[in-house]
Amino acid sequence: MSVNKDTLKQIIYERHDIIKNMDIMPRKYDLEENGNYVVTGLRRAGKTTVLYMRVQDLIKKGVSYDQIIYINFEDERLTEFNINDFNEILEVKAEICDKKPYYFFDEIQNITGWEKFARRMADSNERVYITGSNAKMLSKEIESALGGRYFSKYITTYNFKEYLQANNVSFEEKDLYKSESIGKIKKYFNEYFRFGGFPEAVKYVHKREYVSGIYQKILLNDIIARNDIRNENALKVLVKKISETVCQPVSYTKLHNIVQSVGFKVSKDTLIDYMGHIKDAYLLYDVQNYYAKFVEKESNPKYYFRDNGLLNLFLQDKDSALLENVVGLHLLNNNEEVYYLKSNKNDIDIDFYLPEKNVAVQVAYSLDITNEERETDSLINFAKENKQSRLIIVTYDTEETIEKNGITIEVIPAYKFLLRF
Repeated sequence: MSVNKDTLKQIIYERHDIIKNMDIMPRKYDLEENGNYVVTGLRRAGKTTVLYMRVQDLIKKGVSYDQIIYINFEDERLTEFNINDFNEILEVKAEICDKKPYYFFDEIQNITGWEKFARRMADSNERVYITGSNAKMLSKEIESALGGRYFSKYITTYNFKEYLQANNVSFEEKDLYKSESIGKIKKYFNEYFRFGGFPEAVKYVHKREYVSGIYQKILLNDIIARNDIRNENALKVLVKKISETVCQPVSYTKLHNIVQSVGFKVSKDTLIDYMGHIKDAYLLYDVQNYYAKFVEKESNPKYYFRDNGLLNLFLQDKDSALLENVVGLHLLNNNEEVYYLKSNKNDIDIDFYLPEKNVAVQVAYSLDITNEERETDSLINFAKENKQSRLIIVTYDTEETIEKNGITIEVIPAYKFLLRF
């Protein structure tokens, strides 16, 4: 045994006190009353808060704190914890309470073989909630190991509505017509646009430093240490170079050549592995070309960051990339399928497409006589083939309606798009 029961009891009771005193801003993540859950998402996105919400909800319904067995496996007192110690948790529960327990296991992926224990718990009809900062927890292999006993729930950083709510800013429909309210909403949009939506960052003045700290933890803990990566500098350069390609399709071959050109000798297969690790840590996601053949969809994606604050760590004077990233992230988090459109044959190059809604979205930081034709032509060419499509251009601050060749294009400022779409 590598952990004693007194340590586990101390950890559990301390967590009870934390949850009791936690003032939580509600988030709209509904959990099935009788379901077990694997909750995943980017580090510091709010997974633990969702579990706290669940605990507080149970307490309101009459469950006692002694029934709450909450273990955070990133606690330094559990450094030596291994799969053989899970039974100690069950024994501690029996000593604490003789009623039905509710188990909450934070960052359980730190323990090798955790899925076997999770499966056993579900087979025993226990109620279990698990979090982890790795997409592999939703992989087919883990899903098979869990035997279909768990629902999955992906947690994002704050969307713009939640960011305003956390800052006590009203965004009702009437607020979008009042100058004072609009001014306040725009102020906080600029913050959200540059520093992202990490929940804890709301309370900090130096938001960039906070986000930088999160990035270092993702890089060092969730990517390098977890995957035993030896060529750390090559990985760091890879992330930096990807940040410079946001808005542009990029192949593994091109990324490999870029990394090689700055002096890092790494094989293409290794680079592909690195990309998998980066996406597994929820740092990046990719968007594929809807027009591409199946075998080509994977080969030339666009990459985006899962929070604007993370992307902004790498950029200087590239607000157009930040705008496209924040729009793409909003679409990703609110729709099951998001693509981009690129067809040289039909002269179409559109940033985002939602096939289920038949909505095409172009992103342009500003819109004027120098770029309006370029931004609208692709949408018009697309509309000729898709008569019922909705066409949108998202800008930083411009709002108008463009009528061209009998086709209507909505031009929407980003803050309104994030609130209304």
